[in-house]
Amino acid sequence: MPRRTATMLASTLVLICLLIAGVLIPVPYAEMSPGPTVNTLGEARGEPVLQISGRKTYPTDGHLNMTTVRVTSADYKMNAVEAVYGWLAHDNVVVPHDTLYPDGKTEEESSQENAEEFSQSQESAKVAALGELGIPVVARVVVATVVKDSPAEGKLHAGDVIKAVDGVPVKEQTDVAKQVTKRKPGQDVEFTIVPAKEAAAAEKARREPKVTQKVVITTTTSEEGDRAVVGIQAGTDHVFPFTIDINLADVGGPSAGLMFALGIVDKLTPESLTGGRFIAGTGTIDDKGEVGPIGGIEMKLVGAREAGAEYFLTPADNCEAAASDTPAGLTLVRVDTIDDATKSLEKLRKGDTASLPSCSKG
Repeated sequence: MPRRTATMLASTLVLICLLIAGVLIPVPYAEMSPGPTVNTLGEARGEPVLQISGRKTYPTDGHLNMTTVRVTSADYKMNAVEAVYGWLAHDNVVVPHDTLYPDGKTEEESSQENAEEFSQSQESAKVAALGELGIPVVARVVVATVVKDSPAEGKLHAGDVIKAVDGVPVKEQTDVAKQVTKRKPGQDVEFTIVPAKEAAAAEKARREPKVTQKVVITTTTSEEGDRAVVGIQAGTDHVFPFTIDINLADVGGPSAGLMFALGIVDKLTPESLTGGRFIAGTGTIDDKGEVGPIGGIEMKLVGAREAGAEYFLTPADNCEAAASDTPAGLTLVRVDTIDDATKSLEKLRKGDTASLPSCSKG
């Protein structure tokens, strides 16, 4: 066999072996890609994303789209060929598997965590939106979780409203631990509560709770051995003056908070926030209306532009990354708070685009 032919044959065999190895050998990476966008002013699966009852609402137009990122599942084994293709593809990002699923989390555990964050983001979006409109919202301290086999198990339940601890009124969730730790392990502590069922019934009927209970619990020693505990985690929930439902399935994480809040504001105000424009965005939001950063900003920009967005509301801490790779035709608008966002939308309605706060590459 001629040397040249033998060399070509050997090279071909090596290439085939490398390709086979690339397909068969898993690598510790996962892939992120642009996910669907959803108009918070529109419908999803045949029903409005935002439904408000008990308060006058107004017609809306345009788009206020939340954006998402698709990720490969925790159990998916990416091979080397897929990883290389993902690195070369402009619209995809390949990241270490542990970035998306840290500490060996299963997909089920990650989904549960994302669902909890999504639920909390909806709550904060409602609070922030009503705060922006000057509509009072009542905050209350509740039992968020009860530790299994703890002194509180069977005595306190998730959703119980904590009114006082040892007779001292509770105003912030930190007040609960502050009062409990004044006791020594083995001593009793008294909780004044509104049971969860009564609290829910009172909220539904828009009335003050009629039933309160005093529950005495004997404290135990914390795992660290340095304080008294009863085995609960306190949290905060809110009583809204009317009903706001957010109907969106198969979405997780906290990054839709800003867009949900703006959608609520738009439905509760006579003037259109968008002026008919297609606006997308992202960002976490807290009860005070502060906007926080999110992951996968590059993917969300691509998804927004492909859906037709012209402007993208961008958390300040994501601005530099977003500005470094902005799709053509998409204008970034920097936001730190919900108030920033509403003021920028007002400028857009007036055609004052020159004064919009922008993102820079740093």
